[in-house]
Formats: sequence, structure tokens, C-alpha cells
Amino acid sequence: MRVLAVASECFPLVKTGGLADVVGALPGALAAEGIGVTTLLPGYPAVLSALEGGEAVREWPELFGGPARLLRGATAGLDLIVLEAAHLYGRPGNPYLGPDGQDWADNPIRFAALGRAAAEAAEGFGIVHAHDWQAGLAGAYLRGARPLVFTIHNLAFQGRYPAELFPRLGLPAEAFAVEGLEYFGGVGFLKAGLHYADRITTVSPTYAAEIRTPEGGMGLDGLLRHRAAAVSGILNGLDTAEWNPATDQHLAARFSLAEPEARAANRAVLQARFGLGEGGPLFLFVGRLAWQKGIDLVLDALPALLAEGGLLAILGTGDRALEARCREAAAVNPGRVGAVIGFDEGLARLGYGGADAVLVPSRFEPCGLAQLCALRYGAPPVVTRVGGLADTVIDANEAALAAGAATGVQFAPPSAEALAGALRRTAALWRDSPAWAAMRRNALAADVSWARSAGRYADLFKDLVNG
Repeated sequence: MRVLAVASECFPLVKTGGLADVVGALPGALAAEGIGVTTLLPGYPAVLSALEGGEAVREWPELFGGPARLLRGATAGLDLIVLEAAHLYGRPGNPYLGPDGQDWADNPIRFAALGRAAAEAAEGFGIVHAHDWQAGLAGAYLRGARPLVFTIHNLAFQGRYPAELFPRLGLPAEAFAVEGLEYFGGVGFLKAGLHYADRITTVSPTYAAEIRTPEGGMGLDGLLRHRAAAVSGILNGLDTAEWNPATDQHLAARFSLAEPEARAANRAVLQARFGLGEGGPLFLFVGRLAWQKGIDLVLDALPALLAEGGLLAILGTGDRALEARCREAAAVNPGRVGAVIGFDEGLARLGYGGADAVLVPSRFEPCGLAQLCALRYGAPPVVTRVGGLADTVIDANEAALAAGAATGVQFAPPSAEALAGALRRTAALWRDSPAWAAMRRNALAADVSWARSAGRYADLFKDLVNG
């Protein structure tokens, strides 16, 4: 079976978040299930420069304002089709944002072009697998020509634009309807993906349930309840060859489940990189500094962390006001709190390999990769009991501790008070050396690979083709 994946980013070519990691890792995982995946990507400069043996397979004299063509090639173990359109994608840097940090004004056209190209490229493929709002119009352009699976990575990003956009899309008039891509009087890219898809997946079972409620559905819960029979949650995984503490060159000392003691050397280097002194448990927050991710909850709960003798390392970028709060926390608590504002893949990996625990206090989280990385690198995660965090971390409650199954600490609701309680629980476990060593072993032993989830995707694809 051949699947055409459609996405706006893909690791290692272009990445702004977890979407890229999933799109980059899933083809290799599905290959083990006998499914071949070709990935359609926009022709950003970084993608075109990496493409090997690009052969033109389709050309347009004019596609949304300029010439374009589809190039078929490969790189980094990925089979690719790339939409080369310099007027749409020939811009360096972030794939979505201009130099001013704001969305490119023509983003709706840029990603409408991706959807149209998907319909053109789909010939010869058994299934089209579209990811997130940027690929949401693929179904509108396909109009049933191929079975479509649509995956929601984060319902909060919906691609909503004014109705004035619709005439520029080249779609039949009847597509601008409730039974189409019309959404509260405008054009909804994500809504279109949900409407036209034969199957809808999201990245954890708990999130699949949450988005069908008014509290978690962000305006789309009615449609998702209507389509409930088509909705399923399949957990994300990690490329465990890429994320491997036994071979990771970003670590000061490599380690494994059989020899976890070397983690101590990584902690020492991590402390130095963040200007931290000696103390109790070293907590790490790594990710977007955004309301969704709960960094404000960490800062509000900081007195409880410090009262337990804890240290805190913060790595991330995002909301300017939250960046400023992180810098202030580090300035007020020298040697206890360190903040690096920016994204540094190597430093993030060192953090996972050296921190005692990783904080993932998201207010909502479709799946989350930070907690999977933390488990893989033996840093028990402290997580909110939401979405994929609830599905992947076993709370260190009395029953789990007695059974020897705990891998981290969960808390609810997403509040500073609840997080403070979780920090106190985590610090108490850290001081109980045998209990902490057992939980760290459980984390290192947790299966965070794609193996089971790839099998579920394969079953879904096969059922769709056969059904």
C-alpha cells in the first residue's frame, strides 16, 4: 500500500514543533508494516537544498500567482514530493512567520496551494494522509478521488480566514457551505479537513475524547461529535534510534537502562550551562513559553519548588511577557533558577539526559513529546492529567508504587496550587533513593516507540482501503 502524507513541516528538513517529528518518523515506522509513505512538503529553501535527485513530475504555468512544479526525490531516508513555488515558499527562516514575527499575510494561499498540489499528486496512491490545518484543504480539492485520513495535532490552530478568500481558491461554489469548508461565515481549513476526511485521527485517545466536549472542542466539538464514528486517538511515538541516550552525541555522558549511573555527569554539565549551584532535585522545563504549556504555572509554583531545595532550568521561546518573567525569575534566584531564552536542540537533549524531572504542566496537550523524551532519557515527568500526558505517564500513586509501575507524577487541575503539590510529591520521592531509582528505571524501560501506534495506523489504512 502506498500513502501520500501531506504536511507543512517534517524533521529533519524543517521543524517548528512536534508535528515535524511525527511526520518525519512515521514513514519509517509504517515501512515495518508494509506501507510505503511519500511525503508532500512545501518547497521551502531548506527542503529544496536537501532534496536529492529532484525530478519534475508536474508543472503549472500559474499556481496562485506564479509558476510551480512538483519535484520527486529523496533525502534523509524520506521519499518526498516537493511543491516548488518560489513566490509562495522561497523565504528563509520560520515557515509560517515573517521577519516581524507575524504570520505571512498570504499563508492561506500558501497552504491552499499545498492542498491543491496534494490532489494533483494523489494519483497512484491508495490513501492521502493530511496533517493539521495547513493540509486541511486537501480533501476539498480531492473531492473523494482518494480515501482521506486527517490527523489533528492541535485543535487550537484552525486556519480560519475571511469569506473573501473563497473565490481565490478555485473550488466549486457548493464547497462554501456548512457541509464543506464554511466555518462561522468564513473559510476554515481545519474544519474542511474534518468534514472531508473519511477517517479522523488525533494523537492520543484521551485527547480524542476531550475534543468532543464543549470544554475541549474549541468550537468544533459539535462536528466532531457528529463524526464520532470516524474519530480515533492514536498515540504519537518517538524515533527511538534518533532519541537514544546510549548514542546521543549531545550528552556529556551516554547511558542506558543497564547503566543509568552516567546520568550524574550530564546533570553536572546541565547545572553549569544554566548557572545553577548545588541543591535538591533539578527540574527542567523545555518547550514553547506559552499559556497552553503552563510555564506561568511553573513560575507561580516556584516558591514551592525552591522550598523543597529544588533547582529549575528553563529552555524555550515564545510569548514575550512570559520570556520576561522567566528572565526575572532567574535574576531574582541566582544559582537556583536558570533560563535560556531560545531553542537549542542539543541543550534540550542534554536537559533530558541530566535533569532529575521534566515539567510538562500543559493546560491541554494533544499528545506531547516532551514527556516521551523525558521517559526515554530517564527523567520522570511531572505532567497535568490531560490528553496524551494522561495516556503516557503512570502516576506515582500508592498503588503504582506498590506495583513497581510508576513512571512519573500526574496532577490536576492545571493550577499553580496543584502543580505545587506535585512538586512536593516529586521532591519527597527524589529523597527516597530506592523509590526514585525504581521510577527512573521504569521511565527508561517505557516503550515510547512507534511500534504499537504504527500498527494501529496500518490497521486503519487497510480497513479504509478494504472497506
